[in-house]
Amino acid sequence: MARDLLVLSGGHAYEREPFAELLGALGEWDITHLMHPEAEEAVAGGRALEADAVLFYDMGGYTFADKWVTSRPPSEAFRRAIVERFEAERGAVAMHHALAGWADWPEWHEMLGGRFLYTPGEVRGKATLDSGYRHDVDYAAQVVADHPVTAGLPSEFRVVDELYLAEIFEDDVTPLVRSDYTFTRDNFYSAAQGISGTLYSNDGWDHPPGSNLVAWHKQVANAPLVYLQFGDAPQTYANPHVRQMLTNALDFIAGENP
Repeated sequence: MARDLLVLSGGHAYEREPFAELLGALGEWDITHLMHPEAEEAVAGGRALEADAVLFYDMGGYTFADKWVTSRPPSEAFRRAIVERFEAERGAVAMHHALAGWADWPEWHEMLGGRFLYTPGEVRGKATLDSGYRHDVDYAAQVVADHPVTAGLPSEFRVVDELYLAEIFEDDVTPLVRSDYTFTRDNFYSAAQGISGTLYSNDGWDHPPGSNLVAWHKQVANAPLVYLQFGDAPQTYANPHVRQMLTNALDFIAGENP
């Protein structure tokens, strides 16, 4: 019998057909794929608690207009539903730009184990610069843990993907995969400058060095959460090692370890 997988997307552009092909290659899952705002409404109505696994590939709470961004928190019903899922020992997987979602819901980022900021803000009571991005980085992903999510992977594999210079709460997570790329401001562009219309710039942006962690496992209440930083474009969706990690992660949080 196929397991029930709920996939949330929206809020960030992506190529739908290649992503759908990725989902179709994940194994025996009965997939419900919802985009915002329908996704938020469905979760608030209890859909997330029903699913065997939830995959967050969304970036909720933003409106991009006039070369800037505004944000809002999710509904109280949505927040309660997500918390209740973890309390009920039902886990989730989050990918890529989910690290930026729901900027006005700090608890979400505590659950995830990190945060990408589009604009300067505050993280854990500390003033923090906007995060950095860099597309099409060709890097070596290095497995650093013997874990169900990394089962069957080589110790190192190549990935071409977008990377983030973001806030990662390393002390609160179990590291799974690191990148050999150098996570310093010279190698990234300012997200705030990007949305203001000055793409691919880091002028005057003095972001401190960041974590090279690109995949981790975190316990949230009574359930596991796995974050995979992979997932910007079709070339990443098609990477067999990324597919293996995502398959393993979904099996792991659904209680079926490889």
